[in-house]
Amino acid sequence: MDLGLAGRAAIVTGGSRGVGKAIAQELAREGVDVVICARQRGALDESAKELAQATGRRIIPVPADTTSWESVSRLVETALAELGRIDILVNNASTPGGLVRGALAEADEGELLEDINTKVVGYFRCAKAVAPHMQQRGWGRIINIGGLSGRRTGVISGLRNAAIVHLTKTLADQLGTHGITVNLVHPGATRTERTTEEAARRAGQGNAIHRMVDAQEIGQVTTFLASTKAAAITGVAIDASGGSIPVMFQ
Repeated sequence: MDLGLAGRAAIVTGGSRGVGKAIAQELAREGVDVVICARQRGALDESAKELAQATGRRIIPVPADTTSWESVSRLVETALAELGRIDILVNNASTPGGLVRGALAEADEGELLEDINTKVVGYFRCAKAVAPHMQQRGWGRIINIGGLSGRRTGVISGLRNAAIVHLTKTLADQLGTHGITVNLVHPGATRTERTTEEAARRAGQGNAIHRMVDAQEIGQVTTFLASTKAAAITGVAIDASGGSIPVMFQ
């Protein structure tokens, strides 16, 4: 299937490793040139070189901090200068699992605010910065990477993922008339370069497919949502966890 992505340009935040890196790779395999961003220059440069060699596409590393509007603005300006356009934004930059994971008595207000600033307001900043360029072209894809903790109890930082559900639907409604779709992907436990075999085994016991979902598979779901074939899908949250929640999303 031709996904209609050849010649497109994307920004993937949190793209130096893990799920973000896998998403960048899958987009590049479909002919997309990609700006990857993260806070640390060293890891970005290494990943950009690796992805460019593997895919033959332009992979441009740009250090950026999504908690800063000035940094996000520079990121978008650099992407436009290097690639001439921005068709796709994948919001992925965040602390995996969140910073506030224990009981209320031990929960730290500052860490919770940092979580929200990075993952909720950070996603908002990036969407706000790219939307005018997508609106001008009359086409765009924004894919937010969330987390299933927003639909489960137990982890206080999960509230950031619940907030992204609201943000995704609101942006989809506001931007839809401009040919821009906005969707949310909820990974569960996902195999990355840092996953141990024991962790993968345990994760496979808790989902319907009885194996851990690989980061490449999250990349494939995201790439489809970024494609021309997904034009009718917007404002939805997709569970890409291998069926780890025992009820259907509604």
